[in-house]
Amino acid sequence: MKADQVDVIVVGGYPTVLACKVANVPTVVFIGAGDPVATHLIDSLAHPGGNITGISDNAASLATKRLALIKQAVPKMQRVAMLWNRDDLGMSMRYDTSSDAARSLGVAVQALGVRAPDDFNGVFEAMDHDRPDAIFMVADALTTLNRKRVIDYAGAHHIPALYEYDVPNVHDGGLMSYGPDLQESMERAAELTARILGGARPADLPFEEPNHYKLVINLKTAKATGIELPANFVALADEVIE
Repeated sequence: MKADQVDVIVVGGYPTVLACKVANVPTVVFIGAGDPVATHLIDSLAHPGGNITGISDNAASLATKRLALIKQAVPKMQRVAMLWNRDDLGMSMRYDTSSDAARSLGVAVQALGVRAPDDFNGVFEAMDHDRPDAIFMVADALTTLNRKRVIDYAGAHHIPALYEYDVPNVHDGGLMSYGPDLQESMERAAELTARILGGARPADLPFEEPNHYKLVINLKTAKATGIELPANFVALADEVIE
């Protein structure tokens, strides 16, 4: 990674953040790096102690909330397929937490890890053979770049799917998402960046957590794919796309 004459980098995703740590470049994380303490990117949220600060996500509570929402959307759910990048440590940890949350709700997990774009063909074959009641996709660069394939598969097979972020997933036709307000996260990351440019050290800037989380539902997709969502679930949405 080349970072000559760079004062600060704003990044998302665990692999990129790890590269910044190795390069010792002042870094602000705005999304998707997983638990920065568990992955040893920083010493602690309050005292990062290195070259990285940013916006964190509370993986444990988020996973529990997301799986509970899927259960509300699909009350009879017995098995959920989980898609994630096996080669991304941050996302693998998020998968583990999400899997634990599902089992705590009495829901079996169909583990569908991927490492490359071609692996999605095997994922779809596995779901053809053993159809899940719902799909949950853990977001990283690999899964996000292949999101349309997942969205199209879920729609064609009338399987409710929940994504971690509304942009780009739900706005591209995904059924629903629950996650931090990305605009807020970017604005707060910009504030941290400004502080670093003003002379602050990332080591001294505590990681922050998002204040706002959004449930976004694409009713247009629900109607087009014949998926019926309970009215009381739709009423929980912060944003409905019609």
